[in-house]
Amino acid sequence: MSRLGLQRDLQEAAALERRRQRELQRQSRIFNARVRTIGVDKDALDTQVKDRKIQEAAEKARNEELANEMKQNDKIMCMLEERQKNDIRNINKAISEFQKNFQKPETRREFDLSDPQALKKDRPARLSDNDPRCTVSGLQKFMGEDLNYDQRMKFQKEQLREWSLQQQRDWKNALADQKFADDLYEKSRIKLDQKTMEQQRKEEESRRAVCAATKDFNRTQAAELAERKKLEKYQKMKDDMDEISSLLQGNLLSENPEQAVSSFGRHRVITDRWKGMNQDQLMAIRYSQQQQVLEKLRLKEEERRRDAEWDRQSIQAARAQLVLERHQQRQNRERRQVLDNINAELSQEQKSKNIYLKEEAYSNFPTGQYYAQFNTTSR
Repeated sequence: MSRLGLQRDLQEAAALERRRQRELQRQSRIFNARVRTIGVDKDALDTQVKDRKIQEAAEKARNEELANEMKQNDKIMCMLEERQKNDIRNINKAISEFQKNFQKPETRREFDLSDPQALKKDRPARLSDNDPRCTVSGLQKFMGEDLNYDQRMKFQKEQLREWSLQQQRDWKNALADQKFADDLYEKSRIKLDQKTMEQQRKEEESRRAVCAATKDFNRTQAAELAERKKLEKYQKMKDDMDEISSLLQGNLLSENPEQAVSSFGRHRVITDRWKGMNQDQLMAIRYSQQQQVLEKLRLKEEERRRDAEWDRQSIQAARAQLVLERHQQRQNRERRQVLDNINAELSQEQKSKNIYLKEEAYSNFPTGQYYAQFNTTSR
């Protein structure tokens, strides 16, 4: 029993010592102004920042590698899409050519149902007793069996076999053409890279030749343009002289009144040849203008009266609004005066309450012994 009791005492003493050490470490951290102000372990934060930067650099490098790989994949996809488009275009072209050459509307079995020339090609309902078109529903020859059944079925089977063989041959040809097109595309793609450098060199040489040819061409064009302008100027001067001569000798400048008479009657004129109105027409127009002036003066007088009425009503409304605003201001002054009196009474009561709290309620101040009992432990 004594040995068990001694062992238990040692354990309790060790536990008490551990708690005492933890309490001392806690007090050193809490009472340390630097650690308490920062609130965290700065070394640990620096280590975390360093690790974070290393992680961001590694992630950035991985993203750049992925971006480069995506660019390469995009280029490959563009090339594959272009190749697929070319293949589809070639297949469609081959199908169109095949349909145009080997699947014409005239070769279809049901073409006779939609033939636009059917009426022209049609024959009489019955030509003879052995006419194969004399069916039971045609009511041309009443027989209980189809006499041409064997020949017709044999012909149809032979025709179907020929169509099947033809389709098989066309399909094999299409596959061979597709394979040849693929091989040709691969060869052309390989040759394209080889021709690029050669093409660049030739372009540089052709650019120099084009520049020289362009200079010569510009000189030739300038000479031709000068000659053309000279001829145009001469032709324009000749046309102007002809036009002046025609105008001087024509009815326009000679002011012939008969030239303005229209072919639809004497009461109508040709506007581009008309020289003016006579006195009766001018008097009628002046009378119409005087009537328009009088009508405009009457409308202005009516508008002036209407504006005067609106102004009178506006002045009356403004006076009524002014009277209403003055009444409201007088009411506001009265309410403000009542509110100021209430605020003055409340201010006086607040001052009295503050004097009471300062002189009587809060007159007992704590001493240094009161504050010394705090901050003695870390708990």
